[in-house]
Amino acid sequence: MKATVTFVGSGDAFGSGGRFQTCILVDIPGLRFAIDFGASSLIALNKLGIAHTSIDLVLLTHIHADHSGGIPQLLADSMLGARREKPLTIAGPRDVEARLAQMRDALMPGMHVMKPKFPLTYIEMETHRTNQVCGLSVTPYPADHTRETNPTGLRIDCGGKIISYTGDGDWTEDTPKLADGADLMICECYYYEKPIRFHLNYPTIRERRHELKAKRLVLTHLGPEMLANRHRVPEECADDGLVIEI
Repeated sequence: MKATVTFVGSGDAFGSGGRFQTCILVDIPGLRFAIDFGASSLIALNKLGIAHTSIDLVLLTHIHADHSGGIPQLLADSMLGARREKPLTIAGPRDVEARLAQMRDALMPGMHVMKPKFPLTYIEMETHRTNQVCGLSVTPYPADHTRETNPTGLRIDCGGKIISYTGDGDWTEDTPKLADGADLMICECYYYEKPIRFHLNYPTIRERRHELKAKRLVLTHLGPEMLANRHRVPEECADDGLVIEI
């Protein structure tokens, strides 16, 4: 099975380098899904000419605005302007539905009275367990990130093609498990030298690269220092609009 991966947004939380926040679109036969859906994702999708109503599933790594803050706008437009009819599934970490409701109420007060006319399903995915979601086998691993976000990295089996994504978080004993034999590993790389708590930075990736036994590694979520030193990095780095076929 062929999978097409589009980096709709490849940036950090603050739009460094003019990049959109995290949104990675994956197309396989019969299914289009997004990995994370940051606050700027609707803008990024519109720039690429991709209708958000074409997305069947959103997989969320954690509840931070640059990874899930676009969900309230996605749902609002699905119910109003876009008039979505096809089902939508949102799967994420523990308490995903309740946490997104809190985000909705903070960003768009009063939206709770709106009821979708399309089937909307929320799924909480257990860590260290393979969860069946819309025909995918998704294994989340706990991430070393802000505890309140219920952070995870994801290993996704798309009918034999394996895509893994660290989400946000420093190196853990599970990081090599995410990478092991993956056709594509998408790895956060926030800074080039400066250590930032709860994030992966380039020195760690360089020193432990041999433990990431994926067929292809792409670095994303680049901060200002990483962008300034990108020319020093031999690893492939994502840009908004990058398309990879595996």
